Amino acid sequence: MQDLKIALIQADLAWEADDANCDRFREKIDRVPSGTHLIVLPEMFSTGFSMDARRLAQPMDGTTVSWMKACSRQTQADVVGSVIICDEDRYYNRLIWAKPDDTLHVYDKKHLFRYAGEDAVYSPGIRHLQVKCNGWRIRPFICYDLRFPVWTRNMGNVYDAAIFIANWPQRRAEHWRTLLRARAIENQCYVAGVNRVGVDGNGYRYCGDTSIVDPMGQVIKSVRDEEAIINGTFRATTLNEYRSKFPALMDADEGMISM
Repeated sequence: MQDLKIALIQADLAWEADDANCDRFREKIDRVPSGTHLIVLPEMFSTGFSMDARRLAQPMDGTTVSWMKACSRQTQADVVGSVIICDEDRYYNRLIWAKPDDTLHVYDKKHLFRYAGEDAVYSPGIRHLQVKCNGWRIRPFICYDLRFPVWTRNMGNVYDAAIFIANWPQRRAEHWRTLLRARAIENQCYVAGVNRVGVDGNGYRYCGDTSIVDPMGQVIKSVRDEEAIINGTFRATTLNEYRSKFPALMDADEGMISM
């Protein structure tokens, strides 16, 4: 495992406008430094957090997934973001992980945001995804998943970094910042949290706070209230030395404890 160079893209999103958003992100991706291994976009980056799945959903061979594959080929970096997908007559908030060789990996959001009615529109995922990138074992999650430590628990140090992509509103920004640090500390891993900025079609405001957090819970970089490309590095030596010196996960509970 060598150091992993990442680029997190924090942007305003055009409401329910796939082509416009892909154009916006293409311009930003073109400015990502060469040699970057992983480029991460927000949740529902092509539409904003919409419940109009019937009108907006695309198939897996649709234009947005094809666009992601093309971006990955052209940059020679893995490209990650979530898209509204229709698959076998069900709608999913689906994270797409595109690799330069045209390989695709997918993760369907497990915890659907009941407060916004997401659970009434989309089907939940049932399994984790874990992908290797430059030797790093990375597990991605989507937005509301951040609140559920059992689902994100790194039992046996099976992953080295977690990615959380989101449309997390400003009114609960302190929760976002706190929970990103908590997930890094309890799982002894690097965490990248990618959020959007701006105001969506429902009038909700987003302040970003896209962040990189190290395994000790220290925020390495964070950007608020502006569009930005946040470049950073996950350092293998930092991760391995910390886990070796402070092996807390070796004492983790293996299952549920009943009282």
